[in-house]
Amino acid sequence: MQDQAPYICDSCGETIVVPIDLTAGLSQVYVEDCPVCCCANIIHVEIDEEGNAEAWGELE
Repeated sequence: MQDQAPYICDSCGETIVVPIDLTAGLSQVYVEDCPVCCCANIIHVEIDEEGNAEAWGELE
């Protein structure tokens, strides 16, 4: 099982690694500011049956 996953900020293009809360369900959506450029990103996380997490972001 993964406890973190990367996404690319749509604003600055930096790769950001976010922690994964495995107790929050297999499909998650939340807003987080990029720690590099401070733009708000909508973070999507999908966790498969094997515990592998994929994250991607889009500007809010």
